[in-house]
This record gives sequence, C-alpha cells and structure tokens, in this order.
Amino acid sequence: MKFSEQWLRSWVNPQVSRDELVARLSMVGLEVDSVSPVAGVFSGVVVGEVLSTEQHPDADKLRVCQVSDGQTQFQVVCGAPNVRPGLKVPFAMIGAELPGDFKIKKAKLRGVESNGMLCSASELQISDDDSGLLELPVDAPVGEDIRAYLNLDDASIELGLTPNRGDCLSLVGLAREVGAIYGATVTPIAIEPVSPAHDEIRPVDVLAPKACPRYLGRVIRNVDLSRPTPTWMVERLRRSDIRSIDAAVDITNYVMLELGQPMHAFDLAEINGGIRVRMAEEGEKLVLLDGQEVALRADTLVIADYQRALAIAGVMGGEHSGVSAKTRDLFLESAFFDTIALAGKARSYGLHTDSSHRFERGVDSQLARRAMERATALILDIVGGEPGPIIEAVSEADLPRVPAITLRAERISQMLGLELDAGDVERLLSALGLGISSAGSGVWQVEAPSHRFDISLEIDLIEELGRLYGYNRLPVRYPQARLAPKARSEARAELPALRRLLVARGYQEAITYSFIDPRLFEQFNPGVEPLMLANPISADMAAMRSSLWPGLVKAVLHNLNRQQSRVRLFESGLRFVGQLEGLKQEAMLAGVITGGRLPEAWAHGRENVDFYDLKADVEALLGYAGDTAAFSFHPGEHPALHPGQTARIERDGRLVGFLGAIHPQLATELDLIQPLYLFELVLAEVVQGRLPQFRELSRFPEVRRDLAILVDRNVEANAVLASIREAAGEWLTDLRLFDVYHGKGIDPHRKSLAVGLTWQHPSRTLNDDEVNTTTQNILTSLEERFNATLRK
Repeated sequence: MKFSEQWLRSWVNPQVSRDELVARLSMVGLEVDSVSPVAGVFSGVVVGEVLSTEQHPDADKLRVCQVSDGQTQFQVVCGAPNVRPGLKVPFAMIGAELPGDFKIKKAKLRGVESNGMLCSASELQISDDDSGLLELPVDAPVGEDIRAYLNLDDASIELGLTPNRGDCLSLVGLAREVGAIYGATVTPIAIEPVSPAHDEIRPVDVLAPKACPRYLGRVIRNVDLSRPTPTWMVERLRRSDIRSIDAAVDITNYVMLELGQPMHAFDLAEINGGIRVRMAEEGEKLVLLDGQEVALRADTLVIADYQRALAIAGVMGGEHSGVSAKTRDLFLESAFFDTIALAGKARSYGLHTDSSHRFERGVDSQLARRAMERATALILDIVGGEPGPIIEAVSEADLPRVPAITLRAERISQMLGLELDAGDVERLLSALGLGISSAGSGVWQVEAPSHRFDISLEIDLIEELGRLYGYNRLPVRYPQARLAPKARSEARAELPALRRLLVARGYQEAITYSFIDPRLFEQFNPGVEPLMLANPISADMAAMRSSLWPGLVKAVLHNLNRQQSRVRLFESGLRFVGQLEGLKQEAMLAGVITGGRLPEAWAHGRENVDFYDLKADVEALLGYAGDTAAFSFHPGEHPALHPGQTARIERDGRLVGFLGAIHPQLATELDLIQPLYLFELVLAEVVQGRLPQFRELSRFPEVRRDLAILVDRNVEANAVLASIREAAGEWLTDLRLFDVYHGKGIDPHRKSLAVGLTWQHPSRTLNDDEVNTTTQNILTSLEERFNATLRK
C-alpha cells in the first residue's frame, strides 16, 4: 500500500514529524518499506503560460516560444513535441536550480537566445514521463510556484502490510490506525446520498450468493469523459503508484484508495439486458482490459449480462464492456465478494490487480453503498451526468457475521505481562471503532466492526491492545517455573547418539522434503495410493512420503551426477502412511550406501560396499541400546528391494524395518549406474533398549570348540544359531558364525556353517567331559531339527 503523507494528514493530522509517524507505524505492525519524496529538489520553477510559438530558423525540432510568468514575457527555445500556444507548463526561470545541481542560465540554442526552460515531469523528478512537457490545467495560476501549486513538499509512504490487515489498504483505514495510535481526531469525508435524476435501472440477478452476498449497481447517463481528471486527484493517484487513465477509471481507483472498496465502471451501451453474477461456464472466453484472452474455468465468479461474461469478479473487467472515449452512459458497480471464493483466482490466470489484492485479503462487507454514493458524487462533479437509483441484491444469510467476543483482564495480564486499567482497555479498543461494554469485574463484551474482519478471538483483541499500548513499552519479565531436570532412561539410545554413531561410521546426515513426486512414490510403492497435498508447492512435490528412501535416493543421484561416487547418507524424519482418515505418522531412521567400502588410499583395495557392509551398520544401530538379542534378520520381500537381497528386521516377532539392495528394475528406471543398498528402521524400536546388568568376571579359563555343520541350503543360519544357544547351556559366553561354504567337496544342495562356541564357568574350570557332553547335545539337537550332520 502506497499513499501520500499529505493525503493522510487531510484525514488525521497528529502533531508529530514524518520520521516519528513512520517509526510508530512500523511499531504497531504496519511496517514501512520506503519513504520517498514525490518530486526532486528544485527551486525557481513557476507556472508559465506559452503565449506563442515560432519555428526555430536553424533547427526543425526546436520552437521559439514566448512565455509569461504573469508579469514578464520571456523568449524560450523548446524542443518538446507538445509545446503549443495556450499551454500552461512548469517554467524554470533564470537562476532556477533543477534536480542534479543543474542551474538555469541565459543560453543560445542554434544562435537564438533562450531565457529559461520549459520542464517535463522527468526533469523535475515528478515521474519518469519524458515524452513531453508536463501539461498543467488551464486554470493553473500563472506565476505561482510549482511546488506550492502541486503540493510537492510531500512524501510517498509505502507499507508492507501483512495479509490480515486488508482494512489498512485504504486512507480511511490508515487514518483510523493513526487516530488510535495518537488519540488524534479523524475527520471523515461527508458522504451524502445522491438523489436520482431518472428511474432507469438494470436488473441484477446474483446466481452465486455465497461468493457474492452483496451487489450494487447504478446507471449514470450523459457523462462527458472528454473532461480531464482534476490535478489534485491525478497527483494523489500518482503518489499512490496508480497511473491516471480517464476520469471514470480514475474515480473508481480513487474511491478504492480512499475507502478501500474496489469498484468498476461498465459502458452501459455494451450491457445486454441486465447483470448476472454467476459462475463461469467451463472454457468460456473473455478478452480482458489488458488485451489478454482467457478461457474461464467453472470455479471462477464472473459479472455477466444476459449474453456473455463482462468481467472476472473482483479481478479485472472485459475489454468490450470497458469505458472508452465513446462512452456516454455508465453502469457503476460496487460489490462484496467472499474472500475464499476469490482466493488465488487472479494468480491462476497470471493476473494481479489492486482489486484482487484487496478482495483476497478482505473488504468491509458494509462498505459498498457508501462507496457507490461517494463515486457517484465525484463523477457528477468531474464529468457530469444524471444518476439513477441504486439497485441492490443482497443475501443477508451469506454475509459475514462476527459474534461478540469475551475479553478478560486476567487473560490480558497473562499474555502481555501487564496490568492494564479498565479505562485504558476501553479507550484503546474504542479508538479502533470496536464496540465494548462491561460484562462484570474485569470482563468485557466486544463487537468488532465490519471493517475489522481479522478480529474474531480474544487473543486478537489482546494483540490490538499490545500494538496500541506499544510493544516497546511492555515490561520484560523472565518466566517463573519449577524447572526440575527430566530423568533420562539408561535403557534408551536417544536419536542424537544414533546420529553420532552413524557419522562415526562415515555417514552424512541429509534432510529431504516430506513431499515427493507422485511418480517417485509409485516407483517405491507400486499399487499404493499416496496422500496428496491439496495445494502443493509444485507438481513434483505433491505426494506425502511413505518412506524416507525416495528423498535419500534422489540425494544419492544428485551426488553421483556430480562425480561423487562414494556416498553414505542417513536421515531421520516422519513417514506418512494411509489417507487423512486413519493417517499414521511414524518417526523413521533410514540410510543408503553406495560406492567404495573405504575412501580411496594406497593402503587398501578398491572393493565396493555390499549387503553385509550395510548389515554391519544396522547391527551397530540395533546394538547401541544394549538389546541386540531382541532383534533378528529374516529373508524378506519389499517392492523397492532386490528379491534375493532383502532382509526383514524383527524385534520379538514385530517388523521394525528392512534392509537390502535396490531393486534392479527400479535402479534402471532411476538411471542408477552402481549398486545401492538401503535400510529403514522404526525409530521407536531402535531407541528402546535394555539396562545393562553387572556380572562379575570369571577368573577361570575359557573353553572353545569349533564345529562345521552341514545343513540344507535353505536353512537360515539364525535358526541354527538359536538352536545351538538353546542346547549349549547357561555357561555359553560367545557364539560366532565365522564361515559359510558351499561348493566343491559337499552336496550341492547343502552348505557348511562353521561356528565357534566359547564356554566359561564363573566359579571353576570346566573339564573336557562336560564340554564334550554339551557339544554332543548340540549336534543331536541340530540333527533332529535340521537334519544337520558334522562335516568330516
């Protein structure tokens, strides 16, 4: 929002400097982005009148002009294309100083004396227009200082308003704020109803009342659009960053800036029948005022007549129904459109207008009639005309309603840390136009006015009190609470510790988006319906991830494409399984590895990682909390993993994760050129461990036996080891699988598992008979369960 300081001070004029006003506006949440003068620094420039012009004898593009300052006549050589007799323009006299330290002196141009200079808007740094002289109104007083005549000792102030403060996108809204800040009197503009001069109306049918609860229209006959817009209005528009077009458009823009109500003027001759406010037909065409033709969608609200669409409601009018130099009769529109119905519509057509900017943030639902009367009065004053009666279509049930809000002094003190007097509370809120009445000791009932559509909760009122009282005046208090340290369980391995463990094993932590490409989701989870975002950042970030793998694999590909062939990444975060009904959000820990087993160096080979490198890292994670025995690995299946290199990870029979090589088909689809291994674990299962128990170390020697056992190739080594533990007795201290062999010398349908068993008694030395008996029990158990035999 950009506005003229002088215009604001015509509404409310606190006795403070510009700098103080700007600082206070920022402190109450209306952040000032810039303050810029409306013209350059110059002096000695007056309103001049061109009395006559003659062709320069030696230059085709120059004119020799006779210019009056009201007392004396001067000869001035000018090359502007629009110089002509009778024109009133800025005249820089001898001795004048223009922006850029340029001083006007007597000069000769092509041999002809020139006593001064006629100025364009750009030469005075009023605007960027350098197409010709700045033309002043015919009634401009000759000889008056141009700075005083155009009120150029002014500044344009630009605010960066937050979306909830749509009420401050107008001078009346800003005046209310400034009046409340300083307790200054706000002088509103008197708006009186304009009496109709004829009975002509155009019928209005609102076919979409939820999107347009209120629509007003008025016919104005016999306007004269050849009349120029007054200089004071053109200047106020310019200083608000709006270009003057013609009187009708300028007036609607002016009322929008002044009151905050966007309006539109149609050429009455282009309206067939009456007005219909309806939803567009799918594919319906409309040529907009900027010349762009759009194909409308069925969810777009339009203003139409009985034959075709005239405008996109609240965004932009159509070219064929717009006001032009031929227009003689107007149909003036003022409406209230629902914020939700218009949200994002302008952007979806590649548009952004002052009107859409306001309607998307909210417009006063009770303002349309006042704005209509104000615009009508301005039109009659500037371009004449004969107004008809106002026709209004309204759906009261669809207009916004804000219930009364209960405000408690106790809650104010709690949120602001400040005890405000009841009088101060009532004074501050009343200054904003809120209706407030006492409902008991320290309790008030507050009603927000229609222009403060952002106030609906008690906390909103407390925010207003804090703003107006001054955030910088609020006391600084430290929180008071009993902050007892939280007990930490020694049986848990917290996530930061697991992160440090993975970093120590050569991994780097990655953070990827929770939303991924739906196609990538399908590749990792074929046949599963993803949870889709209603309003995604982009089309390739529209699905919520059900695994951390897609983001990590994408990061790996990013590195591989940049010649980083050895990659180890991990990530912790949420996965999202299911739809909104019954959605499961679960914290996961995942990792990927590819490339060399060790960094390149002279001391070792260049072997690539394999399945068991990743399994070792996962086992280190699972064992960090001290409960390794609770986890087990089993052959598994996962659509994203290799059918023969996939392991299910279970804890006491519960599935807690997967690890394995990426599926070859998926690797081909992703253009992955080297083996990649992945794991993913349910974090809650990994962090929960077992509290270590002290056991006194035995002073007696260990006894070890190595066994090579032949079993069928489809028998799991884990099952064999579990059976050995069960039969090995309580004194078994270590069991290791140190070799797996199948090939020459044994049955091709069987494999050899070499295991090492270690026993140690806590209070005596074990003898050979005890160990041999236990070993025989183990072999008997294995033979019964797995048809195992001892390898000879």
